[in-house]
Amino acid sequence: MTNSTARIVWDGHQIARAIARMAHQIVEVNAGSADLVLLGIPTRGVLLARRLADAIRSIENTEVAIGELDVTMYRDDLRRQPTRAVGRTAIPRPLDDQTVVLVDDVLFTGRTIAAALDALKEVGRPRSVQLAVLIDRGHRELPIQADHVGRQLQAPAEARVNVKLTEIDDHDAVTISVPEG
Repeated sequence: MTNSTARIVWDGHQIARAIARMAHQIVEVNAGSADLVLLGIPTRGVLLARRLADAIRSIENTEVAIGELDVTMYRDDLRRQPTRAVGRTAIPRPLDDQTVVLVDDVLFTGRTIAAALDALKEVGRPRSVQLAVLIDRGHRELPIQADHVGRQLQAPAEARVNVKLTEIDDHDAVTISVPEG
């Protein structure tokens, strides 16, 4: 059995600054927020989408549509791990001809985002799809790249990078743990 110790690499203040910066980028790239829909990938992606929407609201003084996109049944590892709780998909309005920003906490191999793109096809045909992630840790297995990134974090492939958010974890932090031995 291997042990590991989690090390905090980003605190709540740094997370808040990154979310504000990402919100400004999203507004700039999309020339406002009229046809913008933020879809969080459960669990922490949904919470980050809400925070981004709050930040965009403070910039643009307008509401941004927020929803959830469950990717469980679209994952390519279901055969290896067939017992999974199915989450919830909640689409706030029709997505046809909208700009959808998928929001997740950590971008690693790209497989979760590939599943999200497959799930998205079932609920609408957006004009464009962008990806916003708090942490991009590299080690991609699929050709997927985020449009809006809070932080690039180089970590060994075997490391665990975890985003902790107050709504679930009682504090905001990004931690990394590398197995010992």
